[in-house]
Amino acid sequence: MAKNKVKITPLGDRVLVKTVSVEEEVKGGIIIPDSAKEKPTTAEVLALGNGKKDGEKYEFSVKVGDTVIISKYGGTQVKYDDVEYTILREDDILGVIA
Repeated sequence: MAKNKVKITPLGDRVLVKTVSVEEEVKGGIIIPDSAKEKPTTAEVLALGNGKKDGEKYEFSVKVGDTVIISKYGGTQVKYDDVEYTILREDDILGVIA
C-alpha cells in the first residue's frame, strides 16, 4: 500500500481508504474485462477525519493501517497524484479484517 504520507485529510466522521486489489485467478482461459468485474470491497485505512459528528466528538472504530470491508457503492472516488482513493463515512465500513 501507500507507504508515503497521504496529502488528503478527510473531515468529520469520514475515512480515507485505498482499495486492496485482489489477484483474480482466471479459469479456462476466460478473461473478464475490468468493466465487468465487481468493485473491490476490501480497503486499507490511510487517514481519519477529526471525529466530529453532529457537533460532538467521538472515537473512530477503525485506525490507520486497518484492513476493512467497505460498502460496495459507498463513498466518493478521488484521484490524487495518479492514485485512486475513496473517502467515505465510517458508517459505510462494514467490518475490520483481523
